[in-house]
Amino acid sequence: MVKLFVGHKGSGKTKKMIELANSSLETINGSIVFINKNQRLMYDLKYKIRVVCMEDFPLITNVDEYIGFLYGVISQDHDIELIFIDSILHYADINTSNVEDFLERLNIISTTYGMDFIVSLSADKENLGDFLSKYEVLN
Repeated sequence: MVKLFVGHKGSGKTKKMIELANSSLETINGSIVFINKNQRLMYDLKYKIRVVCMEDFPLITNVDEYIGFLYGVISQDHDIELIFIDSILHYADINTSNVEDFLERLNIISTTYGMDFIVSLSADKENLGDFLSKYEVLN
């Protein structure tokens, strides 16, 4: 399942994601991965959460490469139950015109591997389109 946090920059999406990731440790038996643009959140997340900083992978520049990267993360840990992706519209050339395709691909990965994704989108709901109705928006 893919769930979303949607809103303009500064609306508190990242803070809510951090709180949800930390509290999820109490209910999830498997691994949690938190993918962020940089390392600034590393110390806000509990040590059992694997933090991946996309600045460490500057050659991931489009949706296909990002999906391939996710497959690599998944292949390294078959116990992943939850992946958080913060501010996806800020890297890998993912934007409002191709985010629907990206989320559909995440949904396929989620179904195939039995894991959930929580993704934050820094955009107003009105600017994203009707596809949001396919996903649970957490805020």
